[in-house]
Amino acid sequence: MLLELRIHDFAIIEDISLEFHHGMTVLTGETGAGKSIIIDAVGLLAGGRGSSDYVRHGSKKCVLEGHFEMPKSKRLKALFESESIDYDSELLMIQREIYENGRSVCRVNGSLVTISLLKEVGTYLIDIHGQNEHQELMESENHISLLDYFGQENIHPLLESYQEDYIVYRETLKRFNAWQDKEQEMAQKIDILRFQTNEIAEANLIPDEEVELEEEERRLANYQTITTALTTSYQVLQEIEPNALELTGKAMDAMESVADVDQNLAAISSTLNNAFYELQEVASEIYHELDRQEFDEERLNEIASRLNLIQQLKRKYGASIPEILEYYETSIEELNTIENNSESKTELSEKIARLEKSLQEKGRLLSEARRKIAKLLEKDIQEQLKELYMDKVLFNVRFKHAIDDLSIQSANRYGLDDIEFFISTNPGEPEKQLTKIASGGELSRMMLAIKTIFAKSQGITSIIFDEIDTGVSGRVAQAIAEKIHSISEYSQVLCITHLPQVAATADNHLYVKKAIIEDRTSTAAVILTEEERVEEIARMLSGNQITNAALQAAEELRSNV
Repeated sequence: MLLELRIHDFAIIEDISLEFHHGMTVLTGETGAGKSIIIDAVGLLAGGRGSSDYVRHGSKKCVLEGHFEMPKSKRLKALFESESIDYDSELLMIQREIYENGRSVCRVNGSLVTISLLKEVGTYLIDIHGQNEHQELMESENHISLLDYFGQENIHPLLESYQEDYIVYRETLKRFNAWQDKEQEMAQKIDILRFQTNEIAEANLIPDEEVELEEEERRLANYQTITTALTTSYQVLQEIEPNALELTGKAMDAMESVADVDQNLAAISSTLNNAFYELQEVASEIYHELDRQEFDEERLNEIASRLNLIQQLKRKYGASIPEILEYYETSIEELNTIENNSESKTELSEKIARLEKSLQEKGRLLSEARRKIAKLLEKDIQEQLKELYMDKVLFNVRFKHAIDDLSIQSANRYGLDDIEFFISTNPGEPEKQLTKIASGGELSRMMLAIKTIFAKSQGITSIIFDEIDTGVSGRVAQAIAEKIHSISEYSQVLCITHLPQVAATADNHLYVKKAIIEDRTSTAAVILTEEERVEEIARMLSGNQITNAALQAAEELRSNV
């Protein structure tokens, strides 16, 4: 339940701190005093949509803080643990700041949280019903959720089991459809990868072979020039008369004869000696090089063909042989992934068939349970409506399909059923869709009847009614007051009302008023004493001019509580 609410610079509220208690608390006051603004603040603490419009004019931000009694919910505690939010067994604190640029900062027990997480936490704390909240009944797709909640003890295990299969079914169906859409594309991709990897594999590339081939090609292509150069060099060095070696030998002998005479002559002699032996070595190398010279035109053509293949592969797969080989490894890996790790169309089809069979069976069991629960809901709502002076109204939960006609074609996350509430508002009239024939007042009472049924089991710690009693009076107003008060036996109830009958049944009465302070409108709220409550109820009965008759009527209303 909500224990304390602090509001700062929110709409027309400058600063206010309110304490709340168990049971039923009504908020009354003149129109525009700020009653709904207080409820808006509570709604924002429960994850409602924020807006910079909430920030009081002239302020940079508004600050909201709520202290709640920690709900006895294992799921909420598990949520806190999964999100690393500290908690104790007694108190839960929520803070929210909204800045003038629209940015929101939310904290739960001091931990920063997202709006979506705050909203999830809020579902365990607060349930707000405004003048238009009965619109939940006006959306037929909500009817199945209301039925399921009523019979949650029996329905929830069956629905949970069904939904586990349904989630897998939808994911499998999605993969199957994606597979079909991309089947041709995948087949083309596989063909391309196979061709490319085969082409590279058949080439048997060696990392350094291109350099070696180019060198061998140059030698073969220049065979005649090389042979001529080698022959001429060898002849000059050793074959013709006189040759270079012979002449150099004579020079070497001549200088050796005078090497002892002078140091410079000795140096020249040494150089000539070295030159002679180097020329001998070079001549020998030229001889051996000439001996191994061989022109092989077939080999030259083979090299040209091989180099041409390498160039073609380089244009397709990389700037060098190492890059081509790297592309090959990557392509092999991708091909293996596509061929080995993806489910085949047949496998997916078989899995879908198994899941559809399971969903059909589980959906049928779920529908059978719902049909039993629907009878109980019809009976309970009928009793509640009688107490709200709608005893002539007949309420019916209608299933679109017979149990034997349920089909996987209508499967959704809620099962195979299509459910809608029907009512007959007058005796002898046929039942028609609730969404089409119920008036605003009837829908308000219908929602109140449902809320009365759900309050005990719902587990929400605070339920807020924002003027859902608008447009009723007399004995209907009294019946609504009693219904709202009965809900407070199981949950804390906060109720904005203009009905004196509702105000009179409350355990606590909060009066909201506005005042102009330093040319600024500001809202304040006070808990009324018993005497003040009687006066406020009298004012609600008679208007601004409180009469003795109104006071007597107010006292009577209070005494009947």
